[in-house]
Amino acid sequence: MMNERASGILLHPTSLPGNYGIGTLGKATFSFIDFLVKAKQQYWQILPLGPTGFGDSPYQCYSAHAGNPDLIDLDLLLKNQQITNEDLASMPHFNDGPVNYEAVQKARQPVLKRAFHTFLAHASDLEKLAYRNFLKSQSAWLNDYALFRAIKEEAGHRPWYEWKKELKTRDPETLKAAENRLSEQTDFHKFLQFVFFKQWMNVKEYAKKHKVSIIGDIPLYISMDSSDAWANPGFFEFDEELMPLRVGGVPPDYFSETGQLWGNPLFRWDLMKQNNYLWWMDRIRTNLNLYDIIRIDHFRGFAAYWAVPYSEKTAIKGIWVPGPGKEFFDALQNEFSKLPIIAEDLGVITPDVEDLRDTYGFPGMKILEFAFDSSEANDYIPYNYTKNCIVYTGTHDNDTVVGWFKLASDNDRKLAHDYINSPGNGIHWDFVRLAWASVANTAIVPMQDLLGLGSEARMNLPGTVGGNWNWRAKAGDFPDELADALASLTTLYGRSKKSKSKTK
Repeated sequence: MMNERASGILLHPTSLPGNYGIGTLGKATFSFIDFLVKAKQQYWQILPLGPTGFGDSPYQCYSAHAGNPDLIDLDLLLKNQQITNEDLASMPHFNDGPVNYEAVQKARQPVLKRAFHTFLAHASDLEKLAYRNFLKSQSAWLNDYALFRAIKEEAGHRPWYEWKKELKTRDPETLKAAENRLSEQTDFHKFLQFVFFKQWMNVKEYAKKHKVSIIGDIPLYISMDSSDAWANPGFFEFDEELMPLRVGGVPPDYFSETGQLWGNPLFRWDLMKQNNYLWWMDRIRTNLNLYDIIRIDHFRGFAAYWAVPYSEKTAIKGIWVPGPGKEFFDALQNEFSKLPIIAEDLGVITPDVEDLRDTYGFPGMKILEFAFDSSEANDYIPYNYTKNCIVYTGTHDNDTVVGWFKLASDNDRKLAHDYINSPGNGIHWDFVRLAWASVANTAIVPMQDLLGLGSEARMNLPGTVGGNWNWRAKAGDFPDELADALASLTTLYGRSKKSKSKTK
């Protein structure tokens, strides 16, 4: 997997331009794939596609399987005659600035409801058959998720662990009553998933047709406020009141002196092992359907994970606990014919993590922004790379290259200058060139770095809530000149299909 020289761009669909306040799975998505092709890129990397919850973070989703209804393209609904021009005209005007998730969701809700009712009343027999087949094929997670969303809305959007006891503990009679009472709203959420998956699979098919592979993202942990935690409490470290005993995070690191306290419930790996990790098998299967390659965020948690008592306010007082290790990946190998997995091996990486990664041949990650820390030697400087890795100028958790360079110490800037042999003019392009020229099989650049944007375009600042995940590109950010420049660099460093064929 990923054993030939290639490259790609990291851009989450929400960051695409468009008329409705957020990037969607419509025209702009297909145009971006065309841009990738013109730029001779073979990979499109995205963040998790799930429905976002707390802080609008794609790493805190309401489901490990569901898609984000915010990404449903309204113009495609219009094309399918499920909504009207009048429906779209009734929406407020959105500029092309950062995503305002609350305003976007409020504006979209009545339009999506109209599409739902139109579908119920006028769908063809073929469409109804496709819908029934979808409900059947996704029933393992879809029924719980749809009911979870319906109850959540009835409960004023409070998290499930604050619902009344009978709903919180899934009392059968209470659940049955809720299913009857909330049947229309439950069906609405099933319909949204049907539309999302249909639109996304059309995107994936278009990418495949143009020989662009999609790299998706799985967070190791699931959100505490998710249908997964509510429907499967026995798989998590919960007390008798279904509250966490310990939660996930990482110890103090590059990003935070007090560590990162994520608040995600921890898995009961011992119980998951008893049914051959069936919950994880289903999760991996869903994601292999959505993506060509899966990046597992916080891969090190499979070797050992940082467990923090639920009462703690920071992540400092955690302990390392052994993860499921090779037993887990052996089970995955027995279930799936191939495991196209990227290991996010950043942070505190120990020999057991490296051994787990290398045993299965998973490529790890190298971040160029980490390479020029003049205070210590590190594995991120390009002369230390092996071929089986992916080099990034930065990730969604980093500042942009331009922003990083502006805030870097004088010593770090000098080290970057000396290594790159550049005065720092167009530092973002210097970093792209350095990544593309490296021995790493794969090189990825976030779109913000390709555009040379500053800290205002940063996607996420770890350890903070608010103001994250909302950057959007503008319609003019994908010119042919930029595609041609990246294509030339890609050919020069042997990362395009044509350049590789010439060297064989």
